[in-house]
Amino acid sequence: MKFAINELIIKYQKITKVKDWVGTYTFSLLLLTIFVTTIVLGIRRFGALQALELLAYDWMVNLHSKNEIDPRLLVVEITDQDIEQQKNFPIADNVIAQLLKNLQQHQPKVIGFDLYREVAYPPGTKALREELQRDNVVVIQLIGSGDNSLSAPPGVAPEQIGFNDLVIDVDDDVLRRNLMYVQFGTEKVQEMYSFSLRLSLKYLEDRQLEFKVEDDYLQIGETIFPDLQANSGNYQLQPSETLGKQILINYRSPNIAQTVTLSKVLAGDVRAELIKDKIVLIGTSAPSVKDIYPTPYKGVPGSMPGVMVHAQMVSQILSVVLDDASLFWFWSEWVEELWVWGWSLLAAVIAWKLRHPLSIITIGMIVVGSLWGICFVTFTAVGWIPFIPAAIVFAATTASVLGYKALYNLFYDSLTKLPNRTLFAQQLKKLKQRHKTRAEGFIAILCLDLDRFKLINDGLGYQAGDRILIATAKRLQDHLQSKTILARVGADEFAIAFKTSADTAEAIDVANQLEQVLAVPFKLSEQDIFTSASIGLAFNRLSEDFQPEELLQASNTAMYQAKASGKSRHEVYATKMHEQSLKRLQLEADLNQAIINQEFELYYQPIICLKTGAIKGFEALVRWHSPNHGFVSPGAFIPIAEETGLIVPMGEWILATACRQMQQWCEQFPSAASVTMSVNLSSRQFAQSNLIAQIQDTLITTGLDAANLKLEITESMVMDNVENTILLLNQLKELKIKISMDDFGTGFSSFSYLHRFPTDTLKIDRSFVSNMIQGVKNKKIVRTIIILAHSLGMDVVAEGIETEAEQKILQGFNCEYGQGYFFAKPLSKNDATELLAQYKQWKL
Repeated sequence: MKFAINELIIKYQKITKVKDWVGTYTFSLLLLTIFVTTIVLGIRRFGALQALELLAYDWMVNLHSKNEIDPRLLVVEITDQDIEQQKNFPIADNVIAQLLKNLQQHQPKVIGFDLYREVAYPPGTKALREELQRDNVVVIQLIGSGDNSLSAPPGVAPEQIGFNDLVIDVDDDVLRRNLMYVQFGTEKVQEMYSFSLRLSLKYLEDRQLEFKVEDDYLQIGETIFPDLQANSGNYQLQPSETLGKQILINYRSPNIAQTVTLSKVLAGDVRAELIKDKIVLIGTSAPSVKDIYPTPYKGVPGSMPGVMVHAQMVSQILSVVLDDASLFWFWSEWVEELWVWGWSLLAAVIAWKLRHPLSIITIGMIVVGSLWGICFVTFTAVGWIPFIPAAIVFAATTASVLGYKALYNLFYDSLTKLPNRTLFAQQLKKLKQRHKTRAEGFIAILCLDLDRFKLINDGLGYQAGDRILIATAKRLQDHLQSKTILARVGADEFAIAFKTSADTAEAIDVANQLEQVLAVPFKLSEQDIFTSASIGLAFNRLSEDFQPEELLQASNTAMYQAKASGKSRHEVYATKMHEQSLKRLQLEADLNQAIINQEFELYYQPIICLKTGAIKGFEALVRWHSPNHGFVSPGAFIPIAEETGLIVPMGEWILATACRQMQQWCEQFPSAASVTMSVNLSSRQFAQSNLIAQIQDTLITTGLDAANLKLEITESMVMDNVENTILLLNQLKELKIKISMDDFGTGFSSFSYLHRFPTDTLKIDRSFVSNMIQGVKNKKIVRTIIILAHSLGMDVVAEGIETEAEQKILQGFNCEYGQGYFFAKPLSKNDATELLAQYKQWKL
């Protein structure tokens, strides 16, 4: 029972954490996309986007335009040249009557007369009216409004009359809709058919297709023409704009019908097959008559004569009824809203996941291009779906998410999604305020740093390092209580804060648990990655005031103490740690100043031939006499110089000074030509790309022969990148510089590589030398190192010789050279010069 309850508690805590994470990240973005989509759709509903949407519609019409002609249609156009020939306009009734007679001779199926003739233009009026009253002729009237209506020619039957009224979009005065049918009156209903509908029905008359008018559609035979609604496609029309039965015109070609002129028909210069069984429309195309309508087409022929517009409408109706062509289809409103929201969601994902602005812009342009492509392909399938709202919502969401991301990144870590240092400090303040009235207990701060993280990052790459950080954050979340505050406060540092009971044992238990949790290896590409954590703890009583940053800094100081004490452990903050940190910071500042003020001095420790007692070389050792601290031990300032990078300029100075001094000695003491100057190289110097050039410049500047210089390196330096190390050492050897392997046996030795390193000397660390007299095993270790060096062609220098007994043992092992206090301590420049001057026995 107890186990089951514990399981439920753990599950609840995990759910709570997920909910919190969603609340701060995914849920916020989701709300943002809904908000942006709602705003854009609201603007669209008020018609503010319609002009842009119609412009996009026109672009697609032009892109999809084909140069095709409907063979069922012929347009007889009255041009400006025809009007000039007839010498007046309107053209006389007798001319028009002759036109109709000539056409009827070739048996057209329907003639559409797109000219107003409610007034007679004699002569020939009677003949014209007889021609217009024929069964296959359809004439026009203008419904208009008020005084601007025009009647059909007298004597024409109602079923041969169609209205010529066209619907223009008020946003840009472009013709995109076909008004096919209207009804007037309630008690006595008056039905009126458009000119194009009358022509189409007359053409289809012999097929005996039933024509029906329903509330929301027209029907011809089995074909349904749904009404265009106020919000069909990308339209946002007023109710008054959707009166009657309307459809969206499908402009398939700028010139949908073949044309002939009035003059040619009158002259009989038209082939009979162009007229027989066709729909022949008669109208004017003369610009002077101004029967021209703007269409979606750009340029020429952007504006279209009225007679050609009617030809477009008739062609569409016939194509839908006879050729199974499709009318424009539209999504329902809720589908359009989901479509637009989907692009908002996509924008949120892209803007959040991508980091570089150029990547976001590039991918954004590709996405908008893809959106246009989808909309255009849909348009070619006679579908009109929203492009402008989706594009705007994509851009608006991207901008909003980038703004949100900038705000988010002020308080959250973009990699682990944990709070950052700023938010952590604010959360600490809230925690303090929340428990202000209940002053018992402590606030505990744990600062946790991953050990060896830099090695993982450098060795496996930053992506592997990122995955380790994400996995670490997840482990910490899984093993901490829901009320615990967790944050990432540095590259590989995490901070944890929570309220503890009356003592600090609870926080120490948490630190122990986290050490165990993070000691479990991480799996990366089927490889186990081992790491550990150094943890610093700091406490403050709830009853006492505190500054969050100071408490965090205290735990940070304790964490660094844990690292300095061996890593993979925890330390509780003590006041002395703060003092040590301040002292270290001051030392670092003084070290910077020391380089500028040249406060360093080189000391030289002799290297002696154990057989002859002759001086065979010196090792250059840096010393610092600080005005503020006095003599500072190298063990105190060298690690700081390494960590801060100051070792690089310091190393350059050491090399130059040591070479200059050695050259002075060679000039002062000719017999010192075989003496070498040993200079230690730091790992940072060794990693410099310009190391070879720097050493060459130093040798040239000082005039020192390269044979008098010996560079000392450590095992750990050469093992970081073996192949590059071998290449670099060979370049140094080509300059005749000697190479010494320092502190051999104390680092990560690799005997398989040792024979490949072109080293001249192996230096035995002082720890091995001083332990020789304590047992046989220690002597054997030293003897083995010497035998190994000799077998690889290297001589040996033993460091730290302090007694005659140590010297004799090393002589017995055939060790060539030694250095240590038994012979001489490190000497100043003057003391070393005096030693050389007094020395009488030189062995070259």
